[in-house]
Parts: sequence; C-alpha cells; structure tokens
Amino acid sequence: MGELEVDSHSEDIVDLGHLNVYLADNEITEIMVISKDETYIEKKGRLELTNTRFQSDSEIIDLCKRIVVPLGRRVDESSPYVDARLPDGSRVHIIIPPLALKGPTITIRKFSKEKLQPQDLINFGSAYPQMLEFLEWCVMIKKNIVISGGTGSGKTTLLNIISGYISENERIVTVEDSAELQLQQPHWVRLESRPPDIKNKGEVTIRDLVKCCLRMRPDRIVVGECRSGEALDMLQAMNTGHDGSLTTVHSNSPRDCVRRLETLCLMSGMDLPARAIREQLSGAVDLIVQQARLSDGSRKIINITEITGMEGEIITLQDLFVFKRSGIGSDGKVIGKFSSTGIVPSFMAELKAKGIRVDHSIFMPQ
Repeated sequence: MGELEVDSHSEDIVDLGHLNVYLADNEITEIMVISKDETYIEKKGRLELTNTRFQSDSEIIDLCKRIVVPLGRRVDESSPYVDARLPDGSRVHIIIPPLALKGPTITIRKFSKEKLQPQDLINFGSAYPQMLEFLEWCVMIKKNIVISGGTGSGKTTLLNIISGYISENERIVTVEDSAELQLQQPHWVRLESRPPDIKNKGEVTIRDLVKCCLRMRPDRIVVGECRSGEALDMLQAMNTGHDGSLTTVHSNSPRDCVRRLETLCLMSGMDLPARAIREQLSGAVDLIVQQARLSDGSRKIINITEITGMEGEIITLQDLFVFKRSGIGSDGKVIGKFSSTGIVPSFMAELKAKGIRVDHSIFMPQ
C-alpha cells in the first residue's frame, strides 16, 4: 500500500469524484466507502447500497490524498487512519490496510449547511413543543445539561439547537474534536483539538482545551463530546461556578450515561474513590437528555431526566418527559407518543425566582 503524504498547499474545494453527487444531496447524511465495489449511503435514516464502483484501490487512495493533502496530514501503513474535515464542515474518517482488510475505507458524516431550529425537531417528529419549552427554561436558568445517545442518534444536532437558547449577551467557549457546532451568538470563542503531526508531536487534546477555556472567563462552556478524562474537568467546572455548561456523551440510556461519565472520570488518571466521583456528578449535572435513533431510522428525544441527588451509593434519577413506543406500523414506522410523566422538576422555585412564568400543565401526563 502506497503512502499518503501531504504538502503545505491548501485547497478551498475538494473534488471527491464519484462521491460529489452524494455530497450535493441534502437528504444524505452519511457516505461510506468500504471497498472499491461497495459504497453505502444513509438517507432518511436508512442504509442503502449504491451502484458506485471504483476501478481499483489506487483510485480510492487518490481520493484520500485529495482529502488529506490540504490538512497537513498523512496516512500510511505505520499510521493507517486519519480524521479530517472537508471545507463544507463534513467529517471524514479514513482507514487503510493493513487495518482495513477489504481495502481503503472512507466514512463521511455530513452536516446540514442550514442551522436547524426547534420547530424543525417538532416537524420531524423528534420532539414535542412542551419538551423544547422546558429545555429553553433550563438553559435560561443555567442548568448543566448532558445530551446522551448512540452513534448517529443526532446528539450534535440537538446540542446545536439547545445552544441556540443561550443569550446573545453571554460569552460562549466551545471545545470540539472536529468543529461541527453552528452557534449564532456573536460572542463565541471556538476551540478545536489538534492531532499529533507526522512526528507524533504537537497534539492538543480536548482535555487541554477544557483547561484552557476555564481561564478565558466563559459564561458558558460547550464541549462537543466528552469521551475521556476531560469529563472530570467538565464536572469540576460545573461544580465551581461555570453553570449552564453543555456536552454530549455516547450512551444508550440516562442510567447508562451516569455510568459512562463515571468511567470517563476514572480515565482522568486521578485516583478518586467511586463515591467522590458520584458526588461530583450528582452535584454537577442537572439534566440528561436522551437522544435515540429508532429502528425506522427516525431520531427522537426519548427521555428528559433530572438528576436529583444520591441515596447511599446510588445517583438518583427521575424522568420528566418520555417517548412511549407502542408498536411498529405496517409501513415500518415506529408508533408512539411523547408524554410528561407527571413529575415536577425539583428546581421549580428557581424558575419562579428568575421570573420565568411556568405553565404547570406541561408536566401533566398526556
């Protein structure tokens, strides 16, 4: 396998050949080349095998070069994968033999060029109005929110929308692995991590940047995703006056999200007892918003869950809003409805103290 080397030149536009037609289709969210004879797309939440064919592995390698050359990156047998970003913001992952056994593999995650609005989630059936009204209140009074979900569940899209509730008068610092957030507020400081160079030097991690942003007088800290020891730094920031922070975590339920955050904190290298981590977590995070991609490809908020404290060694949770699934229709669509659980959040007095007029009916079961 030949080496992909880079130079110092940059390009404003990347010609992706066979893949250009998929990049231009706004209904396609993912493009996946897994061999010269197999290219898949995700369209409207469904995977489809296309009729796109490459002549050889070398043609795919040439395509990979066009992607990595402007970025000062390389991929070869000794460093056989790379994460990159196209000029339009799409995220690209490349992995080649010997790790990719079928041949060079390219995965492109596309992002909408237009920022989605809360009403779009309602129109898509991803949420219902009372859920979003409640989340707006929570952002206004600076509750710390973790968006939880699996791969491709729409966590970043939801983070973008919830971030839109932040006041334009606040200073926002965002930290990301790959810049995907599309905030509209004027006072926005944008930080992006940096991988090591070809000599394995110069790496700047998410954790490094979280520590940096604490010294930048942020009103809000937004971390695109917690996936390692930076989770502990985030919790400590939330517990020391940086209220209203937002982040995402890979997990499949609110309870799983709590366990995942505990595990990530242990990856910080600090020798903390489990109870100390749980106390930090229960004192820092106010809400977990669970996002899911369902069997029909639709993406929905399936839980809004409050962390209420601890009982003994256990962090206590209570669902405020849920999506109740009742079956599958003849068209393969998931049947269900959004509903309040009847539980009123513990911080209602805080909402009133901040002058927010609360319609209690949104907490009545549907």
